[in-house]
Amino acid sequence: MEKRTVEIMDTTLRDGEQTSGVSFSSSEKLTLAKLLLEELKVDRIEVASARVSDGEFTAVKNITDWAATEGYLSKVEVLTFVDKGVSLNWMQESGAKVQNLLTKGSLNHLTHQLKKTPEQHFKDIEIVVSKAEVLGIETNVYLEDWSNGMRNSPEYVFQFLDFLTAQPIKRILLPDTLGVLTHDETSDFLGQIIAKYPNTHFDFHGHNDYDLSVANVMEALKAGCHGLHLTVNGMGERAGNAPLASVVAVINDFMPEISIGVKESSLYKVSKLVSAFTGFGIPDNKPIVGDNVFTQTAGIHADGDSKKNLYFNDLLPERFGRKRKYALGKTSGKANIQKNLQELGLTLNDDELKKVTERIIELGDKKERVTKEDLPFIISDVLDSELHQQRIFVKSYVLTHSKGLKPSTTLSIEIDGKLYEEHAQGDGQFDAFINALKKVYQKEKMELPKLVDYAVRIPPGSTSDALCETFITWQTKENDFTTRGLDSDQTVSAIKATEKMLNLI
Repeated sequence: MEKRTVEIMDTTLRDGEQTSGVSFSSSEKLTLAKLLLEELKVDRIEVASARVSDGEFTAVKNITDWAATEGYLSKVEVLTFVDKGVSLNWMQESGAKVQNLLTKGSLNHLTHQLKKTPEQHFKDIEIVVSKAEVLGIETNVYLEDWSNGMRNSPEYVFQFLDFLTAQPIKRILLPDTLGVLTHDETSDFLGQIIAKYPNTHFDFHGHNDYDLSVANVMEALKAGCHGLHLTVNGMGERAGNAPLASVVAVINDFMPEISIGVKESSLYKVSKLVSAFTGFGIPDNKPIVGDNVFTQTAGIHADGDSKKNLYFNDLLPERFGRKRKYALGKTSGKANIQKNLQELGLTLNDDELKKVTERIIELGDKKERVTKEDLPFIISDVLDSELHQQRIFVKSYVLTHSKGLKPSTTLSIEIDGKLYEEHAQGDGQFDAFINALKKVYQKEKMELPKLVDYAVRIPPGSTSDALCETFITWQTKENDFTTRGLDSDQTVSAIKATEKMLNLI
């Protein structure tokens, strides 16, 4: 099958910057422009709107200076306006050579915003296009609100296209400005237009207000469009634009007749950088680039992956520079844990694995997120607990901390089968717990060791806040020794370290 090449234009630096609260610095724009063109291999980038600010001018100048030396100047585009050439002067000073001229693609916008007739608008456009040609600036034309234009005033749209196809322009850009198209409409509208103007290059620019942007992109391609406008992470005004990563994966997997030049393995890297620059987080469940996308949570899925990759699909993480992960939590089974142990180079027997699994499920029930890096510490804690015969059990406790009142603890503890209860106050919740414990031991004329050191830390290498370790050093007449507790709660981990101490003395 002979493939049809489709251009990918990334508009993260222009339309994506319209995401509420997002603004790139000039240095960030230059960095991303280089990545998009050199690393990701998109065909074109739209980097700014003309006349917006001095900072925007500086950003475009920096990009065009670099692009001119590297042979990318024709791939750098700027949004301009029908303003008798003012935007063109701005472009000329900035060094940009391709304008994307914003015009009115619906009679509604033309009548109520510009208050002009079609003929007046066309004449103004012709003046700008002619000036651009004289200045050596290439012109593409946006038909703003084109999708509503096709719905409500198609005769105007075709009148406009008749005019544009007779002008010295390179591309006509068709945006679903308000994200209102269905996939059927996208197919119908573009099909009509491409059939009528077979020698004209048309780009489709989708928005995602109904979460239909990727479906609409597919229909636009089937209808024969020649280029797509996309953004990294789907950034853009309101619900954003059609997302670059998803569209690239869809084309590569489901549209074998289409050829694009985007480098899949760089999508995740660029996505993370854009997120870092903008502070605009990537949802964990976002396709291709989200943290959870290549993470198996259910134990049955991990088991299936070990048996002929039963739960794999064509979206292999390695395609995007990523790795498959196996989550640890309340739905984890032995297979999930085995997968993580293999990566760490650790092995457990069946009984040990069962106990570690139970501990992880217990943490998951508390809605805690456990990571692979936490595993060695969970294993150590579980296996260390088995080394000592347990005759003392902290059965339950109530810890209180209220403004204006001293922290207090009510403790229930079992010693050699006998249950004791005590209540005490202290300088903190754990101090109150120790004071209640002292009351129990004093009644039974038993002596407790002295607490001489107390340290808390997150396990080294852990990337979650699920666990903290508490190390307590105790002093007896004979020696000093240390016990360790592990839990998602700092005070509880200290109580666990204390329980271990009680079973050692």
